[in-house]
Amino acid sequence: MSATSEAEVFTPFERVEQAVDWINSLIPVGIRPGLERIESMMEQLGQPQRRLKFIHVAGTNGKGSTCALLTSVLLKAGYDVGTFTSPYIEKFTNRFKYNNEDIPDETLVSIVNQLRPIVEEMAATPLGSPTMFEVSTAVAIVYYATVAYPDVVVWETGLGGRLDVTNIVTPIVSVITNVGHDHMDILGDSLEKIASEKAGIIKPGVPVITAVEQPEALAIIRQTAAERRSTLYTMNEQFKYSSVHSIENEQTFAFTGPFRNLEHVSITMNGAHQLKNASVALMVVEVLRQYMAFIVDDEPLLEGLNRAAWPGRLEMVSLEPRILLDGAHNPEGAETLAQALKDTYRYKKCHIMMGMLSTKHHRDVLRHILPLATTLIVTEPDFRKKQDAEALAGLAREMLQQESNKPEIIVEPDWHKALERLKGMTAKDDLAVVTGTLYLISDVRSYILYNKESEKGW
Repeated sequence: MSATSEAEVFTPFERVEQAVDWINSLIPVGIRPGLERIESMMEQLGQPQRRLKFIHVAGTNGKGSTCALLTSVLLKAGYDVGTFTSPYIEKFTNRFKYNNEDIPDETLVSIVNQLRPIVEEMAATPLGSPTMFEVSTAVAIVYYATVAYPDVVVWETGLGGRLDVTNIVTPIVSVITNVGHDHMDILGDSLEKIASEKAGIIKPGVPVITAVEQPEALAIIRQTAAERRSTLYTMNEQFKYSSVHSIENEQTFAFTGPFRNLEHVSITMNGAHQLKNASVALMVVEVLRQYMAFIVDDEPLLEGLNRAAWPGRLEMVSLEPRILLDGAHNPEGAETLAQALKDTYRYKKCHIMMGMLSTKHHRDVLRHILPLATTLIVTEPDFRKKQDAEALAGLAREMLQQESNKPEIIVEPDWHKALERLKGMTAKDDLAVVTGTLYLISDVRSYILYNKESEKGW
């Protein structure tokens, strides 16, 4: 039966909740690396991705912030910008943005009704059902190529690069922010293997910008770029930055690039790592200006960088008490958070609330967090792969036997109750930090800012 005749038996969705529920019903299909299913979907849709200009962003950490910085600059410069990112922080439609606005509910419903017969038909073939993320990616492509028509799409990988479904596109610029220890069960058990997967987004002749620093990982990216004859711009080689000034909510740096230098670039994102992300975004814009006829004057460039924000990463969501959110869900993220707590924030006591997924490197995350905590409240995210709070607390207690700083450890699996305890113990001169998986961050953020539950999800 063809997809057209199959579609006749479907009752079209009318409400956005139906469309989102249907996409989320594909979550049990799991993560299935490979491009066969997305390639088939795009072929049946007439290859809409070929009509779009993409900036493809991969990396272990910093992808979202880099995407936010690029989006902000290009919008200020007058371009229409699509931004596809994951996971979302508050609601499903967050992941498909056009000029920083979520996809309209009715548009999402219409596109899902268009894709549904294709997906159902494919599920009955040897290829099997497309995954939730594959369908979400297809939604993004159809939205941008047939409804919104942006000048450029800032396009974040989901996981890895080489076999990631977003790799269906040929971008105008590729970005690899960094390489760290995450998703090792899928991407490989060494930095070299992970770097090889992320280098898979490098396309023949397409320039690449990277801030990868580990020699073994950088060697693989360098080799891949050379094989594909792609110009590689590497931090600390072709471009670099130096910090000029840093206080909470304001960082200034000098940028040195292959085409020009900028002495005074300011961002409001916190953490030294955001200087790297901003420098990478700046280098991307320089390549777009130099080789692709993008017009980005200095005023919108500097204003765009300064105004960029990314929720859930060193985000202060309450001042009384001071509550800082940071989705530090892997060792590199935890190290970055710890550095920011030392360098950027001032406090008498630091009370940390943490919830993790069972698949993460808990020991290496705790190693960075425990030395800074006065209190550690261990909780659990509302998510199927959550790490048991008592088990995580047990690991923390074991590690503290070797530490001089011994924070009080509190176990409260219900994150609502954990948050109330955190608020109750945080005095005026203290700092409360909520960290760990973004599934916890999204719930806490929605609860504090909007007094409602988040939809959250990957």
